[in-house]
Amino acid sequence: MRTYRELFRDRGFTALFLYSAAQTAAQTVAGLALGVLVYRRTDSPLLASLAMFGPAFAQLLGAVTVLSAADRLPPRAALTGLGLLLALGTGLQALPGLPVAALFPVLLALGVAGAAGGGVRYGLLQELLGRDGYLLGRSALGLAAGLVQIGGFALGGALVAALAPSGALLTAAALHLLSAGTARAGLLRRPPRAAGRPSVAGTWRADVRLWSSAPRRTVYLALWVPNGLVVGVESLYVPYRPDAAGLLFATGALGMLAGDVLAGRLLPARRREQVVVPLCALLAAPYLGFALEPALPLAAALVAVATVGYGAGLLLQERLVALTPPELSGQAFGLHGSGMLALQGVGAAAAGALAEATSAATAMAGTAAASLAVTALLAPGLRRGSGAAPGPGD
Repeated sequence: MRTYRELFRDRGFTALFLYSAAQTAAQTVAGLALGVLVYRRTDSPLLASLAMFGPAFAQLLGAVTVLSAADRLPPRAALTGLGLLLALGTGLQALPGLPVAALFPVLLALGVAGAAGGGVRYGLLQELLGRDGYLLGRSALGLAAGLVQIGGFALGGALVAALAPSGALLTAAALHLLSAGTARAGLLRRPPRAAGRPSVAGTWRADVRLWSSAPRRTVYLALWVPNGLVVGVESLYVPYRPDAAGLLFATGALGMLAGDVLAGRLLPARRREQVVVPLCALLAAPYLGFALEPALPLAAALVAVATVGYGAGLLLQERLVALTPPELSGQAFGLHGSGMLALQGVGAAAAGALAEATSAATAMAGTAAASLAVTALLAPGLRRGSGAAPGPGD
């Protein structure tokens, strides 16, 4: 499978693509609305960051409790149910007069439930397209996410201005309902990839097995930590420019889209291993310029260049596919998603706390420097592990 057009000849991929687009739109609109709502009520960069990215903390709890469901539940039923649950939770957050303190338990519950969602989605993607088609399929989903985020942040900003944050949250709930309907109507019924019932013990056993491989550990850390710290930088767009945060997010989505096309479609296979570390560094380096508190046009340009570096995530995921047995594919990607989102939450909290003590611009540059330092530490292991493959029992 060599072109995006070929992907859409598969009905299952088309349905998964539409499901992912609706989910991304809902999460984009809801995240911006919650960030603005909390910042307006509390004037706290830390709480605003946690409102937008804090649900990621719950992914850690989900990763050690419910993640085995990613391979042990029928994909269509799991994705449909998750869409309905997210719609309900997002609608609850829109209730008038709901205290800020009450928002966070809802976010926590949705984060735990969503921990298995990424595993179900990307395990199904590999099942539909095979290992050889995964990178192109994941790139297509990334393109959709980039385009939807560009429109979603613009739509979210307009909805917040016109309908207040509660109206934007209700719109996000409707988009979650749309995703549930798409999964139910468009996906074929498939059996679970692994036998047995989901359990905490099963989750732990598979997590230990996945983490026992040194090359996989390095890939996981490279997927989680530099990315998570940069998301911490992004969580400060609202405190940095409350009037133009939507523009910065949309510009970042455009850069991410370019990175997905570069990594998933344009780079030849022989070059992919060589650019992983440079792309990880690109993800953070331009944000060092925020130490000078650039004006909006330059700030937007720095964001656009930096987010091209998100293409490294696609290349690292391709390596994870090669390192993982098929029967663990759902949990492997669920662990990737949970760890990534959890570290994004950590990054948002760290950057928000630093901004409380200094300024948004200083915290953005400092957090970006930390991301660069982690990339430098991981670089030798990424180069050594580039050709590794799973062995027996791996």
